[in-house]
Amino acid sequence: MLLLYMDNMVIIGGDYIGISKLKQYLSQQYEMKDLRQLSYFLGLEIDSNPSGYYLSQAKHATNLISRARLTDNRITTTPIETNAKFDARNGAPLSNPTLYRQLVGNLIYLTVTRPDITYAVHIVSQYMIAPRTTHFATIL
Repeated sequence: MLLLYMDNMVIIGGDYIGISKLKQYLSQQYEMKDLRQLSYFLGLEIDSNPSGYYLSQAKHATNLISRARLTDNRITTTPIETNAKFDARNGAPLSNPTLYRQLVGNLIYLTVTRPDITYAVHIVSQYMIAPRTTHFATIL
């Protein structure tokens, strides 16, 4: 499997000879560096062992918490009640919705390794066009 993003490339698979030949071919065609074992790619921390690959976004989550200025240690088993009702008209409109949009965008990316927050992120992402204070309070 070959994953290409801009000028970054990841090659993984079980055919080590085939991977070696592919890397040799690509290095003849393009200037490239082999960074060996994959450990970090596009905000994903990658660890592997014989049983598989393990993905984490601990650094991304930590940066998100800092950006949102969440300094308390609130712990919740469910990020949002499944029967919670939101309305596009409740609360005051945010004067500058940029931070809300950035935080929700980062939360969307965090669902790669945290599928448990997908429902909550889906709900708050519906208000990206005109977020209000009630929506902002929900993501905090």
